[in-house]
Amino acid sequence: MWKIRRPESESAGEDQHELEHEDQLPAEVVSLHPQTSERQETLLQMRMAIHQGLLDRINLSMLDKLPEEQIKSEIAQVVPELLVTFDQPLNREERATLIDEVMDELLGLGPLEPLLKDEGITDILVNGADTVFVERQGVLERMATRFQDEKHLMRIIQKIVSAVGRRIDESSPFVDARLKDGSRVNAIIAPLALDGSLLSIRKFAKVPISMDKLVALGSVPEAMAEVLHAIVGSRRNVLISGGTGSGKTTMLNALSSFIDERERIVTIEDSAELQLQQTHVARLETRPPNIEGRGEVSQRDLVKNALRMRPDRIIVGEVRAGEAFDMLQAMNTGHDGSMTTVHANSSRDSLSRIEQMIGMSGIDMPQRAARNQIASAVNVVLQVSRLSDGRRRVTSLSEITGMEGDTITMQEIFRFKKEGIDENNMVIGHFEATGIRPKFLLDAEAHGIKLPAELFRPELKIG
Repeated sequence: MWKIRRPESESAGEDQHELEHEDQLPAEVVSLHPQTSERQETLLQMRMAIHQGLLDRINLSMLDKLPEEQIKSEIAQVVPELLVTFDQPLNREERATLIDEVMDELLGLGPLEPLLKDEGITDILVNGADTVFVERQGVLERMATRFQDEKHLMRIIQKIVSAVGRRIDESSPFVDARLKDGSRVNAIIAPLALDGSLLSIRKFAKVPISMDKLVALGSVPEAMAEVLHAIVGSRRNVLISGGTGSGKTTMLNALSSFIDERERIVTIEDSAELQLQQTHVARLETRPPNIEGRGEVSQRDLVKNALRMRPDRIIVGEVRAGEAFDMLQAMNTGHDGSMTTVHANSSRDSLSRIEQMIGMSGIDMPQRAARNQIASAVNVVLQVSRLSDGRRRVTSLSEITGMEGDTITMQEIFRFKKEGIDENNMVIGHFEATGIRPKFLLDAEAHGIKLPAELFRPELKIG
């Protein structure tokens, strides 16, 4: 018996409430299982009828109050009643798939749910209602997944953004949001998207990737991980640089695991993605302007506010504009061990980008003064890259040593040296030491951390 059937005694107002939610369920969800076109059309008609029948029976306002297993069990009981008008019987697999698809629409993100549950998928890219790509191990592949139509896709996008208090419409046609598990979401709709709404989901691992996992994957050699531990433990300020999808946030999460549990950490992000494991973490997130263009809270506002929150370390998910200046000020005024990320193709380029962002702060600062601020605030630059085979690597670890004239001086400690590509188009290479002993070794020793001298032996292959 369907336990969340609408009571006949419900008021007209409650009936109207349900009618306002009926458009949340699309007429059909296309199964990922391949079928003949004739069979697909038959299943389509059946799904349309079942969805409509469920709309007549379900009190949507009760869904959040019932456990998922109970809802699924009761849907399974109702489906046979709704199938009696069809001459086409369903086999066990088709029936189970149908129930799962209905559940995904009621409680999840419809056709995207199977992709979100697939742990091998790292990115989901929706290019309109009929085109969905995913990334597995750095390689893109097209999926059979599709939405009923553009309205169906828009319903899913609205469901995502409304859950985190964001909005998307013609006046604000693009948005950054996140899923419950922290996965990053970007959506852009018409009139900016010409061929249908675009949805990009960067999935986050349910279990945060640790430095040990990065070592096992070959992204970081064990010797470099030991040095990174010393860098974080000795409270050096770290800038993680890399291109889109290179693994900057993953590396920031892994580095944060080396922070002492006794320290107070304040994180600042546009869309909350960091998965810090410490107990004393204060998380802050920006707020976009409302429909009247008011109420915006920027990263720069939050960095300024964080200075009043007695932080030991400040972690900014990514600097993009004027907040870079305030971040440098924090690093220079007693918040040692702070970390942030920036989009750049090399360690040297990352410093140039930070310099440009200082100019975006609206402060008229001479070039030399800006570079002095960078040189005194940032101690270590970690460059991460996504190689041509899709694998992500730390390609350089550099230390900023000061200024010579108007130039920021850097010295590379470790690097990834490419040697070629094998028959499977996989990049061949190794990590090596440059032979330079970093200055931060003295700070590490002052914090009781000692590193073996052989780690920095010239051209030592460390992985």
